[in-house]
Amino acid sequence: MLAFPANDFLGQEPGTSAEIKNFCQTEYGVTFDLFDKISVKGAAQHEFYKYLTTKTGEFSGDIEWNFAKFLIGRDGRVIGRFGPRTNPSDAKLTEAIEKALDAPAPTGNGKPAEATSAAPAEKPAGPPTGKP
Repeated sequence: MLAFPANDFLGQEPGTSAEIKNFCQTEYGVTFDLFDKISVKGAAQHEFYKYLTTKTGEFSGDIEWNFAKFLIGRDGRVIGRFGPRTNPSDAKLTEAIEKALDAPAPTGNGKPAEATSAAPAEKPAGPPTGKP
């Protein structure tokens, strides 16, 4: 689970990255990595989200709201997308995650066929600042 806070939707994330992380840990018991705040749409859209929204075939498209979810397979390819209203414990989402985890590990270099040395898909977990 990787979370990228964004203040692109009616100012829901106005704090600093540290404030957002503290809030999520204190109020919701979040234990997964929370990366620095980025922009997920518009002119300042982060490269990772440019890739997710334009280069992932059937999963491409604008980010509708906070909490949009992308499922990335072991080989680095996007294999699912779930809307912001999908609860993290939703049966379809958890089944898709379990199926992805049960998939065999990639062989060879493990890179998606369309990835290049500069493609964000090569390092989908890379935060904008290089640290969670």
